[in-house]
Amino acid sequence: MENRWSDDRAAHFIQKYAEQWGEDLATEVYAASLIGADQKLVLHGGGNCSVKTACVNRLGERIEAIYVKASGVNLASIEPRDYTSLDLAYLRKLRALPELSDEDMVSEFRTHSLSACAADPSIETLVHVFVPAKFVDHTHPDAILALSNQENGEKLLKEALGEDVAILKYSSPGFRLAKAVADYFDRNPAATAMVLMHHGLLTWGEAARDSYSSTIDIVTRAESYLKQHARNPVRCSVSTPLPVAEERLTRTAPMLRGLLATPTTNPDDPWDRILLSPLVNRDVLDLVDSDRGREIACTPPLTSDHLIRTKPFYLWIDKPAFDDCERLRTQCADAIRQYVAHYNSYVDRYGSEMPPGVGRIDPYPRVILLPGLGAICTGRDAAAAEIVRDIASHTLATKALIAAMGAYRGLDERHLFEMEYRTLQLKKLQGDRVLPLARHVALITGAAGAIGSGIAQELLEQGCHVAVTDLHGDALDGLVAELKAKFGSRVVGTPMDTTDPGSVEQAFGFVVRNWGGIDLIVLNAGVAHVSSLPEITLDVFRRLEKINVEGTLIALSQAARLFKLQGTGGDIVMVSTKNVFAPGARFGAYSATKAAGHQLARIASQEFAEIGVRVNMVAPDAVFGNGSRKSGLWSEIGPDRMTARGLSPEGLEDYYRNRNLLKARITARHVGKAVLFFATRQTPTTGATIPVDGGLPDATPR
Repeated sequence: MENRWSDDRAAHFIQKYAEQWGEDLATEVYAASLIGADQKLVLHGGGNCSVKTACVNRLGERIEAIYVKASGVNLASIEPRDYTSLDLAYLRKLRALPELSDEDMVSEFRTHSLSACAADPSIETLVHVFVPAKFVDHTHPDAILALSNQENGEKLLKEALGEDVAILKYSSPGFRLAKAVADYFDRNPAATAMVLMHHGLLTWGEAARDSYSSTIDIVTRAESYLKQHARNPVRCSVSTPLPVAEERLTRTAPMLRGLLATPTTNPDDPWDRILLSPLVNRDVLDLVDSDRGREIACTPPLTSDHLIRTKPFYLWIDKPAFDDCERLRTQCADAIRQYVAHYNSYVDRYGSEMPPGVGRIDPYPRVILLPGLGAICTGRDAAAAEIVRDIASHTLATKALIAAMGAYRGLDERHLFEMEYRTLQLKKLQGDRVLPLARHVALITGAAGAIGSGIAQELLEQGCHVAVTDLHGDALDGLVAELKAKFGSRVVGTPMDTTDPGSVEQAFGFVVRNWGGIDLIVLNAGVAHVSSLPEITLDVFRRLEKINVEGTLIALSQAARLFKLQGTGGDIVMVSTKNVFAPGARFGAYSATKAAGHQLARIASQEFAEIGVRVNMVAPDAVFGNGSRKSGLWSEIGPDRMTARGLSPEGLEDYYRNRNLLKARITARHVGKAVLFFATRQTPTTGATIPVDGGLPDATPR
């Protein structure tokens, strides 16, 4: 493993943070960020780092303090404010206690925090307190776990790491582990680092560089040992080609996503959905395709730190019938039912040990393994599913490495239950308030223009995962970059030509392979043309017909197939126009083709209702732009309208504003809010049109 320490980068962190936070914490943040940047050391909120230093209170008194990473913070993006400062001298005294419950331990942390607004520190805080060194790092390296989770793990670790590295039998994280670490130090003060069996690695030093470098050195020793001794790699007789696995994923993921959705008590929104994050690569395929795949993969987690994300068990679907959709659905449904029963039995066995106030976690799997496809990981949103995917990826690779050496040995069920239902661990899963569309996926056609981008922004602000599609080009690329900068992994973009069935199918498949399915489809793609009826050519009319009518039909058909496969209903919202109800002169091709598309959507509302899909329309008027994004439609028709009325661009906007009853300037975000009304299912409505025009009596739907 490469040691990435740089004195120049360390100096940069000191320059950036030392004046406010002190040099000790500045170098600690640098070391911690190096650890967090390597997923072979820690994953998503795992691991913790600390520094013992001094701080000055308001009376000018110097206080011995320890700064410990706050619980659940990602080391990869850590900053000084992500540490909790505590009264070190007081916390050291806690070692004298025979027992300390989690609740009492947290109380001690809170009452002896040096900042009233600090977050709760790591569950391992007292380990850091009781280790005498200035800097302490705790990680979960893959290579260490590959050795400690074997039948003869302690022997292998001693051979790999040498006598200077201590090995401590598994203890439950928290006060019990902290006492065990401290007691070991009393007996073995010369130890330079410590492996915590089935848990991870503890290193220390008097400088941040020393502790970090010790981590890298010890992991390198473990990796070298594994390379020399992993001589029996897992092999498979039949290896599924990656393109085949990806095609199977496109057909299987929506079905699984639907089967894993849970019923609600709300008839307007009857399903509590999840997001999927597939794990389909050569290594995973070779493992699940091998004769030993199930035996290797379906063993307990590498470390109890992963339990709150992955659950103690993976779901294995044996011999999936990918070529028979209904049989595959039955196989998956049966396997999920069996998993739920197995998980509930596990909770029943240890339920009497559940902490007060903690309820059962939902019994559904987080990792699903399918020979011939790979793995599919689940979560309440994309971020949660991606965390599960990353953990599963490292877990499966590490277990395959263990299988190449010997036999796997993980924690027993009782320890698994204790950590899965531990209050301090469950708190890591408590995030911000859940937004209305947090578990939904939307696809928007024609998204790179004014209205499409405004709709995307509205949906994203309500928690939705949004796939923006449009013709390939800078406009789409720019929108994706802009939205990703604000909304991160809840945004994906892909080119789509709505007039090409193959392109539409590819775009839908792209979204499915990212998130497992789609719940809302916004049909926004469209074009306009200004010409009188005698002047318009058939070629021009057919171009508008192809985009505004055929494009709508192709997308509706693809949506119906996907929604039927998912089995959890869905929503389609078509961006129509006031011209459907009040067509304008010299606007015949646009008005007629948009009216035809509108009519298709109304028919879809009748046909799709039986599969729980609602189809509605919004009819905007005169949306000229969305920030810097100008309307493509108005770029097309604006010059003609300005010439006809002798107006400037600003005057044209004023003209359209003043002609509606409310004298309102219609924006793309207004259209987005109308889409949002249907997407959040405020009323039991399908086949309806919401005018977004400020009030145009001749355009009122009737």
